[in-house]
Amino acid sequence: MSLRYFIAKASIFCACAAPASAANINLVGLIGGKALVSIDGGKPNTLAVGQRSAEGVMLVAVEGQEAIFKIEGQTHRVAMGQHYSASHKSADSKVVLTADTQGHFVTQGTINGAAITFLVDTGATNVAFSTGEAKRMGVDYYKAPRGHVGTANGMATAYRVKLDTVRIGPVTLNNVDGMVLESPMPFALLGMSFLNRMEMKRDGHTMTMTRRY
Repeated sequence: MSLRYFIAKASIFCACAAPASAANINLVGLIGGKALVSIDGGKPNTLAVGQRSAEGVMLVAVEGQEAIFKIEGQTHRVAMGQHYSASHKSADSKVVLTADTQGHFVTQGTINGAAITFLVDTGATNVAFSTGEAKRMGVDYYKAPRGHVGTANGMATAYRVKLDTVRIGPVTLNNVDGMVLESPMPFALLGMSFLNRMEMKRDGHTMTMTRRY
């Protein structure tokens, strides 16, 4: 993984935070009137009737081997083992960033719900951040697979982790590959494990990222 460090004050514009819309809902199981649901490839979570997930999906009812969900104000019926796919071309799937004077894109976001500053880095394979940030955010990396990567400060120990959520503006992705490094980092790197799932268009000093899936 290539790591690049830039310390720059960025001028940032992004849409105000809003509940993210789910792309894919997979009904994994039904347990006592509750639904076991995987959203956007994330780990299955249990929803009770009337409960809403972090992605904005609400379980309305369970009828036989089917569950009824409310998504963006509309109801959708999903049978056991089936999935529902939604379009992500709405404003809730798009974020716009403005580069600083050096052409770098820096933005505020969250990892597993904890706030962090990201530097957009297409040279980084994964979303990457330091062990100090991992401890602050409660990311358990101690038992994760360990290796070594080259950084601007030389070789560093790195831990491969799976992040439940990574959020930029209104866009939230689930089940994102991450890397925790035992090396000082001025920013977390928003690498290709996130960016590969976005359509990126640059127009001068502006970059528009739209969720693909």
